[in-house]
Amino acid sequence: MYDDGARTPGRRDQDGGGWVVPGRTPSGDARGEATGAAPREPVPGEADPRTEGRAGTAPASVPDRGGDPPRETSSGEGPDQGGRSAQARAPDQGGGRDQWTGRDQGTDPDQGMAAHQGTGSAPGAVSSPAQAPSADRAPAGAHTPPDDAADGTPARDWWGESDSAFPVAEPVRRLSPRSMVVGPINQLRNLVVPIAVGLFVGGFNPWVIGASAAAVVALLAGGLVTWRTVSYEVGPERLEIRSGLVRRSRRTIPLERVRGVDVTSTLLHRLLGVAVVRIEAAAGAPGGSEDGKLDAVDAAEAERLRRVLLDRRAVLADDAPESGTRGGRDAEGKGPRDAAAVAAGTPAGNAAGGSTADDTVTHFSMRPSWYLYGALSLAYLLTPFALLATLFGVIQQSAGDRAADFVLDWVTTTDRGLLTALSAMAVGVLVLLMPVFAVVSYSFTHWGFSLRERDGSLVAERGLFTRRSVTLEKRRIRGHELLDNPLERTRRAVRLRAIVTGLGDAANRAVLLPIGPRAAVEAVLTRALTPFRGSLTPHPRAALYRRWIRAVGPFVVLAGVGLVVEWTWLVVVASVLALVGVALGLDRYRSLGHGYDGTMLSVRSGSLRRRQATVERSAVIGWTWTQTLLQRRAGLADLQVTVGAGEGGYTAIDASQRRSVAFAAGVTPEIVRPFLVRPPTGGEGPGHTPKG
Repeated sequence: MYDDGARTPGRRDQDGGGWVVPGRTPSGDARGEATGAAPREPVPGEADPRTEGRAGTAPASVPDRGGDPPRETSSGEGPDQGGRSAQARAPDQGGGRDQWTGRDQGTDPDQGMAAHQGTGSAPGAVSSPAQAPSADRAPAGAHTPPDDAADGTPARDWWGESDSAFPVAEPVRRLSPRSMVVGPINQLRNLVVPIAVGLFVGGFNPWVIGASAAAVVALLAGGLVTWRTVSYEVGPERLEIRSGLVRRSRRTIPLERVRGVDVTSTLLHRLLGVAVVRIEAAAGAPGGSEDGKLDAVDAAEAERLRRVLLDRRAVLADDAPESGTRGGRDAEGKGPRDAAAVAAGTPAGNAAGGSTADDTVTHFSMRPSWYLYGALSLAYLLTPFALLATLFGVIQQSAGDRAADFVLDWVTTTDRGLLTALSAMAVGVLVLLMPVFAVVSYSFTHWGFSLRERDGSLVAERGLFTRRSVTLEKRRIRGHELLDNPLERTRRAVRLRAIVTGLGDAANRAVLLPIGPRAAVEAVLTRALTPFRGSLTPHPRAALYRRWIRAVGPFVVLAGVGLVVEWTWLVVVASVLALVGVALGLDRYRSLGHGYDGTMLSVRSGSLRRRQATVERSAVIGWTWTQTLLQRRAGLADLQVTVGAGEGGYTAIDASQRRSVAFAAGVTPEIVRPFLVRPPTGGEGPGHTPKG
């Protein structure tokens, strides 16, 4: 309500009946009725205040005390409505903003505003010739933006407008026109072998040629349909992807649920200047697949889209209720970012007049000597055997029984001595080629590996034929892993991988550094993340005995069986494997350890694949102790630290049960100490550690 031409502060009625202002009760009655006094009777010619503003009742004209012309008011009028009349709240009346559609009815010529332009009154109002709007007062029924409060805080709009930091959605965009070529070629690769075999076996039959041509035409038509039907739109708070011609699909991804945006480009994509954008959201698509995929967009648009999605996600995540707005953090996390710059996809440095290059820090670029470390990876050493298996599979599918019969005839008709020599030579060649193939395949995968930091995220790029770029927000990185194997330990080489919340396919997407010298990897780790600066506590000697029993025991039993049945070769083989087991058990024991430096918690285990996982103390959400019957007899336990990132938990194997409880209580006393029970007085001595 208004008094003497000034706006009067008010509050919202608790039961949603409109605004309550000084001098009126929620039902629209006078102040005297609210305080217990008898309500006054309405003056002739004045609307009853007890029914004012109700449905079907027109608002009354209240004369202005200052001599100004009267204007329409209602009990539903409040300080944040900017002078809206009751008609601005009703969806079936002209003028104001429709609370269901959010549109300004006063600007729509179909709402009947032309019929009221002469009088300046809203539809349904009781008007008189004296009701002419003053120069400083908007005509009734017109939409007036809400005024800001006295302290400068933007007024809350109660009529359905969004309070997002990005009020304007981006225009609907399509894939690059070059996607009409990328899609058919990618699908044609799967049909090249069947088409070639069909043409070769069919003797270039016209029917086979026609069917092959029809398949190619169908692929080209599918590419055209894909380009015409796939579109995407970045809204204020969500990303929407539309696709399909006959069976249409519309996928909506909330921006604040986005967990990762990856940009990949194969050799074909790079030749055509396009890329694939994959979006992953929290609790998104089942089976670990991406929630959204755009194949293919322009390379520049892919980078812009990634920056916009991650920046908007950061702004929406950093909600600032004290200011009534949403504000993200800048690249250093020191202050709110400009929402307009984020909406436009402008980097934080550019928003302030800087340059993108100044905001990007390069932590690592692949050195040529690092490609040789691929020969130390067990997975890449098996590359020749994987290639042979693939070759045999292709031959089997294309030639079928003919190839099998040919190989069988050649083996049966060839001299056994020659066959043995050829087999030994083939094995020797494979062994010699294993490191060569390992280095080559490793180089293809990690070619041009780089680790950069920009806009508060770590960006890892790698690949020769298929270039892959993975962006990891530092706020979601809760720790790291250092991994190695026995061959890599001989050269003091390790790999670096991040422990990230809500990341699928972490084995490939969380890689921060490939295999390299430990000193160089730790130097990059210190610059990019928080390293573990403490020392690891060794586990009890009983853990060593358990390692030996597991590594040596089965072969000792096997050697005993060989002695019983008098198989000398079995005894020799089992004895050699038992000696290897002794060394393996000792190495596994030396790898055990756990520690805490006041900020980071670290756990290490494994031998053939040793892993040291380091997580922030703030990421620890629980502890789990597991004991078998033999562990209880030895006083050991498996202590698992539960975190909300990575694999969800990392285990200190065969740790001392009592010391592990004290260790956990020292890291997170607020979690563990409520469950500790002290021994009876004088039972174990003053220095006894509490048992959990």
